[in-house]
Amino acid sequence: MKKLIVMMMLVLGTFFSSHAQKTPTAEELAKKNVDELQKRLTLSPTQKSIAYNYIFSMYKEQLLLFKKQQAGTYKEEDETKIYKLQNETNANIKAVLKPEQIVEFNKLIEERLSGVDPTKKKKKKKGEEEEKVVGIEGLKSGNN
Repeated sequence: MKKLIVMMMLVLGTFFSSHAQKTPTAEELAKKNVDELQKRLTLSPTQKSIAYNYIFSMYKEQLLLFKKQQAGTYKEEDETKIYKLQNETNANIKAVLKPEQIVEFNKLIEERLSGVDPTKKKKKKKGEEEEKVVGIEGLKSGNN
């Protein structure tokens, strides 16, 4: 009986640990990113399609580099390659946006880089405004 219980625990533990560590696919990441762009920038169908293609290509390459990192064959040049891909993708997306969309796109990029999530609202005390602390200083002071 004890062996059966231990065996069931091992099977369930293996199942849940493998399920929790699933890496998202390039398609899932690109769709999520384009959906956010659509929501914030109100993209036309053509803009949405072009942005999806650029973002999908970027994530596909990034996931290959991620697998390379997991295999232990990751080099410093690969990190530079990731940043270069991101910058190229952002430039390509900006090329298909209207001027007012570019302004909002730049805000979105700035929020991502600073770690600010506009969908999360911080609680404020009555009559006070809470100061946003981002980056390393936010981690040091414990204001998460």
